[in-house]
Amino acid sequence: MAKRLFDLLCAGLGLLLLSPLLLLLALWIKLDSRGPIFFRQERVGRYGQPFLIHKFRSMQVDAPARGLQITVGADPRITRAGRLLRASKLDELPQLWDVLRGAMSLVGPRPEVPKYVALYPEELRRVVLSVRPGITDLASIEYRDEAALLAAAVDPERTYIEQVMPAKLALASRYVREANLLGDLRLILATVSALWHRGS
Repeated sequence: MAKRLFDLLCAGLGLLLLSPLLLLLALWIKLDSRGPIFFRQERVGRYGQPFLIHKFRSMQVDAPARGLQITVGADPRITRAGRLLRASKLDELPQLWDVLRGAMSLVGPRPEVPKYVALYPEELRRVVLSVRPGITDLASIEYRDEAALLAAAVDPERTYIEQVMPAKLALASRYVREANLLGDLRLILATVSALWHRGS
């Protein structure tokens, strides 16, 4: 209950305070490339329930038909605005709405697409999907340069499935077993710090 109240307070306040920035980003995306402002994609949420995640669109409108469901290096599908949005993680801000409506939490395992969730080992699937997925978690910090890592791989998707995904699942499982409000606060601060140092 405390976690949900914390999520509601922070997401509501965040959307209110950030509304001028959100409007400016929306206008920039619209002027920069053809297509909608928001990118919506089916992800797997708590208890395996599917939901639509919201992001600011950072790729060309036909990107899903032109490549993998993971981003590899300097992906040519990424728009000019999208490069900055992704580097700064500003593309994730619309997920505050997903938190407000109860599909996500501020902190929790990052939600995956059904294709990759189907590959989770049964026990880990049960654990990781027992909580609401989050905007950030320990794996988001540890693998903030994931696209560059995959770009160096001979087979990026295989590397993701065999190396990156198991490591992320281990971190997600650890989060679920140790989760508490103080830990969430620490992860939020660690995320902000990582983004700050990346941009400086």
